[in-house]
Amino acid sequence: MLLNTEDFRQAAGRVLPRFVLDYIEGAADDGHCLRRNLDDLAAIELVPRVLRDTTTVDTAIEVFGRKWALPFGIAPTGLNGLIRPGADALLATAAARCGIPFALSTASNMRLEDVRAAAPGSAQWMQLYVMHREMAGQIVERAARAGYEALVLTVDVPVSGNRELDLRNGFRVPFKPTAKLALDVLGHPRWSLRMAPGGSPDFANLTASGDIAGSADVQAALLARAMDRSLVWDNLAWLRGLWKGPLLLKGVLHPDDARLAIEHGVDGLIVSNHGGRQNDASPSAIAALTRVLAAVDGRLPVFMDSGIRRGGDIAKALALGATAVFVGRPALYGLAVDGSAGAEAVLRILAAELVRSMTLLGARSVAELRGAAAAAAG
Repeated sequence: MLLNTEDFRQAAGRVLPRFVLDYIEGAADDGHCLRRNLDDLAAIELVPRVLRDTTTVDTAIEVFGRKWALPFGIAPTGLNGLIRPGADALLATAAARCGIPFALSTASNMRLEDVRAAAPGSAQWMQLYVMHREMAGQIVERAARAGYEALVLTVDVPVSGNRELDLRNGFRVPFKPTAKLALDVLGHPRWSLRMAPGGSPDFANLTASGDIAGSADVQAALLARAMDRSLVWDNLAWLRGLWKGPLLLKGVLHPDDARLAIEHGVDGLIVSNHGGRQNDASPSAIAALTRVLAAVDGRLPVFMDSGIRRGGDIAKALALGATAVFVGRPALYGLAVDGSAGAEAVLRILAAELVRSMTLLGARSVAELRGAAAAAAG
């Protein structure tokens, strides 16, 4: 019986080859940052209020003029086509059925237009990596034409984190078969049969916009997270010239960067340490959240990802003041187990846990939850 995201994680481990699971689970260096994400969330206490009428609990919020049924969405994650063919469309469909947003990664294995068409009318955001300015500009313009509602510029990857699990597995794109990888694949026949018709996934959005975007060098740069390190605050004006909708920065942890984002006209922040996959010395996202919120002082919405595993974790982030959170790995576990239905099952488990937490805290709405007394232990 699959009762929580950990159950789905274990079930995904039985479905996926080891190198795929390691890619999902992997963290930078020794995994300290990943563990801080989990431990610091676990340490937060929420103090209940009692004798309140919680006959109905409303989890809906409004973000950039769009109503979300729940105060969380699916975070952008790359190379989802390794888990299941058509993965990003399956995730977008699951999010749409739950009335929440889905953020598509530049490193998707499906064209952004096809993912948008898979869940028409739903809330979809486009995440952007900048390796090559012209290629990035093409993606932004395509996302605008396709009807993506917000652009999320990821800013915490000047280089890729040191993910040793991938290095030990010899994992790279395009795939270069090794004896170890072959044995891993052969040991998971259901996954192999599902993947065989489409072959090795590629970065579809880099092969759809001409020679520059489709070059092997740019694809290799995306896998290695070899970004344009000359990109600075003043370059946000370039993006503003291409994108007229909400612009968010993902990967902000320092309060001074939050203040600079406001000065440069950013519309929202996502406090994130990339799920512990970049800098192993970074603070947990939940610890950074309080400092960023203090710097922002209500001037723009602040979201959070990294470490969310329970609906109670979502309640904690909201109680501290987050506008909403984004969920990464848990949705991928559900995807691995049962495609779109599995991802939806995970989302609904989180939703049920959140409603239970709100009820126990005496919060009938997200606004009331934000007023709950919250304190981080230590």
